[in-house]
Amino acid sequence: MTMAARKALVQVAKEFGTPAYVYDLDVVRARLADLARVFAPHFSVSYALKANPNPTLLASLAGQVALADASSVAEVHRSTEAGFPADRVTFSGPAKRPRELRDAISACIGGLVLESVREAAEANRIAAELHVRQDVILRINPATSPRHFGVSFSGKASQFGVDEEELSTAIERIQSLNNLKLTGFHIYSGTNSLNAQAVSDNFAIFIRIFRRACQLAELRPAKLIFGSGFGIPYLASEAELDIDAIGRLVIPSIAEMRSEPVFADTMFVLEMGRWIVGPAGWLLTSVVAEKLSRAVDFRMCDAGFNNHLAACGMMGTVIRRNWRIENVSNPDAAMHRYTLVGPLCTSIDVLASDIELPEVRVDDTLAIANSGAYGLTASPTRFISHPEPAEIVLIDGAARDATERGSPAEKPVVRDQHRGCR
Repeated sequence: MTMAARKALVQVAKEFGTPAYVYDLDVVRARLADLARVFAPHFSVSYALKANPNPTLLASLAGQVALADASSVAEVHRSTEAGFPADRVTFSGPAKRPRELRDAISACIGGLVLESVREAAEANRIAAELHVRQDVILRINPATSPRHFGVSFSGKASQFGVDEEELSTAIERIQSLNNLKLTGFHIYSGTNSLNAQAVSDNFAIFIRIFRRACQLAELRPAKLIFGSGFGIPYLASEAELDIDAIGRLVIPSIAEMRSEPVFADTMFVLEMGRWIVGPAGWLLTSVVAEKLSRAVDFRMCDAGFNNHLAACGMMGTVIRRNWRIENVSNPDAAMHRYTLVGPLCTSIDVLASDIELPEVRVDDTLAIANSGAYGLTASPTRFISHPEPAEIVLIDGAARDATERGSPAEKPVVRDQHRGCR
């Protein structure tokens, strides 16, 4: 971290208090520019709101990415309220309730991502009642995937998508539904890979399946959505993903597809969230107490797993490992080893074990890196009723309070009436 970045985070902690999430929108802009440098005009970008749905962040992204992918109807509304036109919003997720389907179809979304044939039948029934024909995208669960992904969904039973082995039957049944229009396909089968060759191999699987699906459907697809799986280095021992290498490996195959008439008008989409916003965020926490117990030097912080479940190793990690954490108040002091714990009344509230940091004193501010994705909204903030973190954005170096007051579930949803969008 640069000295300027440390100073900015220390100033945020002084001005807004801790715990606080900080999102640097300039970093987001720079990462999107890197994506464009490597992948434009071959791919468009879709932002997955589940990574971070902060409204200020979304409003910034609305003018920078092509699509928004929502995983709940509340995220559909968040997208449109942030400035995404409804026809640039897709809605995915394995357990869409009938009222959510009705809301999304009424809102004239651009693509309903189908996770099953049963969901297709329900969507068709609702679309018929609304006298519309809804564009749908079929998600496919591949039979195989390469190694070197943090989590892999393919090759096993899954709540996500239609199994590749059932593709022919699923396409036939969906295309028989009069109020749905199949416009493309979606695959997201692995996440958080730092291996360029693995990502490329995974895309090769996608391309094979997409070709077969389009052939079975006799379809010139409007969209083919590649769940990117691009990872970020959470641990000190990990290196950044080489997106230039991915471009060199993947783009020739995409260019070849584009040369074929069936794909001439297709939007090839990189769906991603973590890679775009993760490195642009930090969770700031203050040290409120210290203790030496049986030769272990503890520092007690005002943030714990209630604020950042993933950093504490409780979001799909088998073995908890220390994330990248910096002492931004005292970066040049002599190094010592500490166990960092949060404020919760449970022994599992551990931020880091035996981590080496510059001397950590009471009132110092620590910054947990790569916290821009799967942070605040992926954490049990109501556990033990500690105050929720503030959310601060940095724009051109200036800090602005972007804290969202109240959870989406607590806010009334104004359901759009059908506006004749089809």
